[in-house]
Amino acid sequence: MEFPFIPLAIAAVALLVFLYFFPIGLWITAIFSGVRVSLFQLVLMRVRKVSPTLIVNSLITSTKAGLELTANDLETHYLAGGNIPSVIKALISADKANIPLTFKQATAIDLAGRDVFEAVTTSVNPKVINTPNVAAVAQDGIQLIAKARITVRANIAQLVGGAGEETILARVGEGIVTSIGSSRSHKEVLENPDKISKLVLQKGLDAGTAFEILSIDIADIDIGENIGAKLQIDQATADLKVAEAKAEERRAMAVAVEQENRAKTQEAKARVVEAEAEIPKAISEAFRSGNLGIMDYYKMRNIQSDTDMRDSIANPGGQSSSIKPGRDETRQT
Repeated sequence: MEFPFIPLAIAAVALLVFLYFFPIGLWITAIFSGVRVSLFQLVLMRVRKVSPTLIVNSLITSTKAGLELTANDLETHYLAGGNIPSVIKALISADKANIPLTFKQATAIDLAGRDVFEAVTTSVNPKVINTPNVAAVAQDGIQLIAKARITVRANIAQLVGGAGEETILARVGEGIVTSIGSSRSHKEVLENPDKISKLVLQKGLDAGTAFEILSIDIADIDIGENIGAKLQIDQATADLKVAEAKAEERRAMAVAVEQENRAKTQEAKARVVEAEAEIPKAISEAFRSGNLGIMDYYKMRNIQSDTDMRDSIANPGGQSSSIKPGRDETRQT
């Protein structure tokens, strides 16, 4: 007679399926732990694809901690995509630290994408946020590079919809720049760095954020560049370039005027030469018409000679400006 393997296998599979949908062991554990959950509820959790083990264990933990939660609350948060263990740990920590935190607030914070347990821990034990190097310039033009430590704790009421650490860092950096910029000298800032902390804290930088600023401490201040002197040098360089451009413009205009005057001078000389060329013609015409005799001509030549002599005495090595009719003029007469 053969051993009935197939019926036993079918019976084993049926038993596993039954125990999967009817977690009797988990139900018994819940009863002995003081958690009120029915076997029918566990079956429905399986049908709704909810982990009964996670729900029951969370209920046991919360019940032992004195929290009043129901399986429906945890199941609803699980179906919404929440992190039930983190919520349970946050509620227990808040209860032990006397921090007012309801299950509704905790689930809202968790579904908002924040770590609710970390938020409660930060509320109990404040954490320190280090700012990056913040560069600012005092009124005397000296650059200062400051680094601050911000001590914050979580604001449970503002965790949903409140700004994060980036906003805190940006606001504190802006406050440091404003505080240093309002100082007359960089020496004042170096002597009293706590003045920066006081001015920044007075601005209420934690408004609308998920944190409460407890203190702002200036960790380090270094002296940077002399920005004022650098700006003055840049301005002087720019002014020099503008002055050079204007001087070049005036030089170009002067050269143009000089060239124009030279052209006018050449034009005037050309007119003089043209006028001098007309003199022999006029003398010849005077001889023909009888208006000029030979004796008048010689007298004119004598006068020209006297004038040339006086010019040579007054201007040695120079040329006479008098008119010297040549032999061609005499021949034309």
